[in-house]
Amino acid sequence: MQKLMGRMRAAMERYHMIEAGDRVAVGVSGGKDSLVLLCALAELRNYYPQSFSLAALTVDPQFGGQPADYTQIEELCHRLKVPYIVRRTELGRVIFEDRKEKNPCSLCARMRRGMLHNMAKEAGCSRIALGHHYDDAVNTFFMNLFECGTLGCFSPKSYLSRKGLWLIRPMVFCEEKEIASVARRYRLPVEKSRCPADGDTARRQTHELVHTLEKGYPDLRAKVIGALQRAGIDRWGIPADGKGNEAKP
Repeated sequence: MQKLMGRMRAAMERYHMIEAGDRVAVGVSGGKDSLVLLCALAELRNYYPQSFSLAALTVDPQFGGQPADYTQIEELCHRLKVPYIVRRTELGRVIFEDRKEKNPCSLCARMRRGMLHNMAKEAGCSRIALGHHYDDAVNTFFMNLFECGTLGCFSPKSYLSRKGLWLIRPMVFCEEKEIASVARRYRLPVEKSRCPADGDTARRQTHELVHTLEKGYPDLRAKVIGALQRAGIDRWGIPADGKGNEAKP
């Protein structure tokens, strides 16, 4: 955990993700990434130079018309002394029954984000932290290239002007395998996704492609992140008053 928190702190400081007095909403899906993010931020809260508070927020799509059981996550939040808010929605029914989306991921993600943003505002938060990591950034870069013909990625930090919220991704320097290891070591209550489309997505296919390409180009992921930083694509460039080398896991 200490090594992972070190990488998180490097990203948080490089991109000025948190300021003193911020109340940060952590988007908790129940997966390993969001749970590790929550635990790491709860620990960093104790000694990070800029004091901040946390709230954990979950949007339950109620796939199959049934509410998910977040009891163990609620218990974890209680131990971490982080307030936990769950909002039950009809998102699963809308996406898979009413609209019968053939490619549901994009619409589902947009709708969940909108709900999460509203929850964050209602909870008095100034920032929303999401669990996207190093591998997610690389995969997103290639998805944009192959499917849209564009050079781009999500941003480490961005401002949602309509909501007056900052969106931050403190784990952009953390590898997925490192996050998975922490989740296992701390026996976090990871919930298996109940989404009908889980595991059969363009993102999964891109992940497998990157893995294959790395056999011939071992530094591929580091080169992608370095290129994003050097070109300043989607605000990945090092801030004018920042210092440091390219991010390598």
